[in-house]
Amino acid sequence: MDFTLLIVGADANAYYMARCYHERYNKKAFLIATKPIWFTSLSEIVDIKYYENLWEEREFLRVLDEFYENHKNEKILLVSSTENYITMISKNKEKLEGKYYFNYPKGEIIDIIVNKELFYKEYDNNSIISIPKTIYYSCLDDEEVKHDFMYPIIVKPADVVPYRQIDFEGKKKIYKVEDEKELNEVIHCIKKGGYKSTLIIQEYIPGDDSHLFDSVIYSNKNGKVKRITLAQIGLQEHKYDLVGNAAVMINGYNQFGNTEEVLNMVKKFAESIGYTGFAEFDLKYDSRDKKFKVLEINPRQGRSSYYLTPAGCNLIEILARDLIEKEKLKYEYLDKEVMLSFVPKKIIKNYIVNEEYKEKALSLWKTHVNPIKYSKDSSLKRNYTLLRKDLRYFKDYKEGYWKNK
Repeated sequence: MDFTLLIVGADANAYYMARCYHERYNKKAFLIATKPIWFTSLSEIVDIKYYENLWEEREFLRVLDEFYENHKNEKILLVSSTENYITMISKNKEKLEGKYYFNYPKGEIIDIIVNKELFYKEYDNNSIISIPKTIYYSCLDDEEVKHDFMYPIIVKPADVVPYRQIDFEGKKKIYKVEDEKELNEVIHCIKKGGYKSTLIIQEYIPGDDSHLFDSVIYSNKNGKVKRITLAQIGLQEHKYDLVGNAAVMINGYNQFGNTEEVLNMVKKFAESIGYTGFAEFDLKYDSRDKKFKVLEINPRQGRSSYYLTPAGCNLIEILARDLIEKEKLKYEYLDKEVMLSFVPKKIIKNYIVNEEYKEKALSLWKTHVNPIKYSKDSSLKRNYTLLRKDLRYFKDYKEGYWKNK
């Protein structure tokens, strides 16, 4: 099958999607982005162009029209690595569908999933999934927060797109707050930093990083789930701006049981809302009631979703098979044991606190995969940058504010 891949974005997610294309078809992907990020700027498996105003919808559509005019005799598969571009693709579906092959959910579904306030309110009383107890606080209010949660509690922005676009001292992706004084300080810091939307304030589900799970689905354009995974996370990133991203995970492994029940829950929920395309479910096992709680859903492949490829489902190939070849895909649970790690082996030894999980991870180290380390893309400059990133992890975990407990 001959087709061209256009990826919007330049982050780690964009890189491994290009890697999937190169691994399967031995071709370079085209990338468009706003600015260079080393994951892709140092890569030899991509052809990338930068457009400063790509975040603006008019410019985004202009660039896509320009690319199409230069490749209109080719079949073009369109993939995004961020929610902002996905939203624009979905919103302009009618303008793009005759030119590009893509699979994203309807705009109203994306809007609910991306905005955590809408997501939690919409599905709080849902009979399929369970979510943590949650309250909401508007940053336009001056009142103190009223809640009945036991500390620590979780604070995070409801609207991640504008939050990502601002920068301020003390900014974190997720805040784990230990007492009322710290809660008030965090809210004041976020307000002062320029965030004007809603904050999510949530109970903290007890348990170290190994209570976290990742489930990725692929649903065809009819909203039927065709691929699904369940991976137990052993370690998440502990740096302030990366907490919530998996650093070590094992697909096809679950110490807490009820795997089939979890898969059925995720599949049933996705199909009940008519979801299409890739989605990543962030879950945490709650030992108090033995339920897997949905923390959030990303309307795309996640930062760590590359593990689907060695588990038997190349992420680009399945899109091509479904959208371009029109193949009738069968439902498949990808249960092959695959360990993905962004971090060096010594980090696993030093920072995974679940001893059984640690032993399992170390036993799989020789066959582990790292989404951003690709033997066919190993220039001297890229390898040097990857080495520096590995070394920086030791500082990140030593100084990281998030503790694995």
